[in-house]
Amino acid sequence: VQLQASGGGLVQAGGSLRLSCAASGIIFRRYDMAWYRQAPGKQRELVAHITSGGTTNYADSVKGRFTISRDNAKSTLFLQMSGLKPEDTAVYYCKAISALLDYWGQGTLVTVSS
Repeated sequence: VQLQASGGGLVQAGGSLRLSCAASGIIFRRYDMAWYRQAPGKQRELVAHITSGGTTNYADSVKGRFTISRDNAKSTLFLQMSGLKPEDTAVYYCKAISALLDYWGQGTLVTVSS
């Protein structure tokens, strides 16, 4: 199983980024998927979640600014981030979730400058 996250980088406050997470080795459409983030010195936190059926939910801190989506045909998860703030700076991780096993991807660093 491999979850390959990409799309991170350095962006100014107010800017946008789109993260991708390409999955392989799992039947992607059967998994709920999520994005987490971990800022320096802080615990990892849930950013956004999407069920296998497409239902989404978001952390209060990103509601209205971030959009999670998935392309089951391409086994890829996305996170569209806009209105970025310095406090969004973190390593972002994707996660595949099932009743039996969860899988984590490697992180992609997002840095938002003020």
